[in-house]
Amino acid sequence: QVQLVESGGGVVQAGGSLRLSCQASGRIASINAMGWHRQAPGKQRELVASISRGVSDYADSVKGRFTISRNNARNTPNLQMNSLESEDTGVYCCNIDGVSYSGYRFNVWGQGTQVTVSS
Repeated sequence: QVQLVESGGGVVQAGGSLRLSCQASGRIASINAMGWHRQAPGKQRELVASISRGVSDYADSVKGRFTISRNNARNTPNLQMNSLESEDTGVYCCNIDGVSYSGYRFNVWGQGTQVTVSS
């Protein structure tokens, strides 16, 4: 069974940068889609960025500031976050929709990593 663990969160001042990584346990044969979601206090979880079949997509609020990339060795997503704003504060979770080497399709989420942007 594939499990995900995020890292790279922390406290940063507005205007700063962070890079989030996602590590997977278990072998992943192929990826249908991967992405990063966030949940701010008192708000619903939202999709921040995703990659599907080589095409990246971003929430309007992060376009031009965040970049999602694929770690090909790990088959996991990274998220480079620049020009951070206080509104970016939240718990960031990675998500992968893929297929294992045993042919099992899965859709898994990590527990999340906290990002706090101070103004």
